[in-house]
Amino acid sequence: MKPRDRLRIAMQKSGRLTEPALDLLNRCGLTFRQSRDKLFCFGEGEPVDLLLVRDDDIPGLIAQGVCDLGIVGRNVLNEFRGVNGDADAALTEWRPLGFGRCRLSIAVPQEMDYSKPGDLNGLRIATSYPGLVNDWLRAEGVNAAVITLAGSVEIAPKLGTADAICDLVQSGGTLVANQLRETDVLLQSEAVLAGPTALPTDERGDMIELLLKRLDGVIQVRESRLLLLQTSRTSLDAVTRLLPGGPQPTLLPVAGQPDQLMLQALCAGEVSWRQLEEIKKAGAREMFVLPVEKMLA
Repeated sequence: MKPRDRLRIAMQKSGRLTEPALDLLNRCGLTFRQSRDKLFCFGEGEPVDLLLVRDDDIPGLIAQGVCDLGIVGRNVLNEFRGVNGDADAALTEWRPLGFGRCRLSIAVPQEMDYSKPGDLNGLRIATSYPGLVNDWLRAEGVNAAVITLAGSVEIAPKLGTADAICDLVQSGGTLVANQLRETDVLLQSEAVLAGPTALPTDERGDMIELLLKRLDGVIQVRESRLLLLQTSRTSLDAVTRLLPGGPQPTLLPVAGQPDQLMLQALCAGEVSWRQLEEIKKAGAREMFVLPVEKMLA
């Protein structure tokens, strides 16, 4: 295959990961122009292009070298690696991306007497993830038949084609609507950046390293807030003890007021009104909480 001078990322054409993935890439400074057939997005600012495909196809495209990276659910990536075995062991998860969270779980009819995995012995389990389910059954020492379905897994017990299911669960509302209850979690999943273990040795490798740094900066500050406040030197210790988790704050002198300090702190997560009120009681004033859009360490 002819080497490419542009980085190519595969991502879901349409689905619950599409919009968050595009938003994340935009926050990393990447903009795209979509082709007429809406299957390809050409990078306008950086040499990074997108290939829009079915999520199940993404790991295979990376393994074949058609794409350099992919944004895909951990469940899809692990299923591909499990089914393909050692041949695709070099395919790895580079970064968890923090959106599209769900779990792959066993669910049984609500009236079924179930207390442990062994209760599945001799039963039929419908799933779209036979590799992951078979791995779990072997680990639990359970002898059950795995029935592979492409979709509508949750109705299999009603149709009499399976006794239990293994499917992705978010809120659990779909299970309740089909008179099913969740029993065992096989995998906690979310969107991940997947790619080969070894980076390309050409310009694409440099671009991947740059992209990873930008991703780390965006993900790190996505839920962070910048807290600015003024306090006296005598109140500094009390105020500092109440700051939400994060790096050590930065202290600056206030011109013309030698006893006063300006404090700047990067807080991991939201800063609540109650926290601000407690910090104010400790001696802080003129407090500002600001969102953080970008950070480059």
